Amino acid sequence: QVQLQESGPGLVKPSQMLSLTCGVSNGLITTNYYYWSWIRQPPGKGLEWMGAIAYDGSTYYTPSLKNRIVIFRDTSKNQFSLQLSSVTPEDTAVYFCARGVTAFAFWGQGTQVNVSS
Repeated sequence: QVQLQESGPGLVKPSQMLSLTCGVSNGLITTNYYYWSWIRQPPGKGLEWMGAIAYDGSTYYTPSLKNRIVIFRDTSKNQFSLQLSSVTPEDTAVYFCARGVTAFAFWGQGTQVNVSS
């Protein structure tokens, strides 16, 4: 079974960059035709799909974050990463990585990121 694990700082200051990494085991991120997503859930709100990176390295972002988000991968480590720039307290959320782009077969456990000075 594919396993995903998020890692990164739990606290980021406003205006700085949020960086998270998702390590994947028991499956390669280059396997045809899988997509690997970042999803977040702000407190008291629903899940928000942020973006994805495909098996071939193509990236897809939700329009509302397009100017601030970058997703990239390290195939040698079988991991993919999220960078979100110019964060505000509204970016406080539990951040998940998952396999899929509309339906998600496997999820990480999630990591809480607070944006606060």
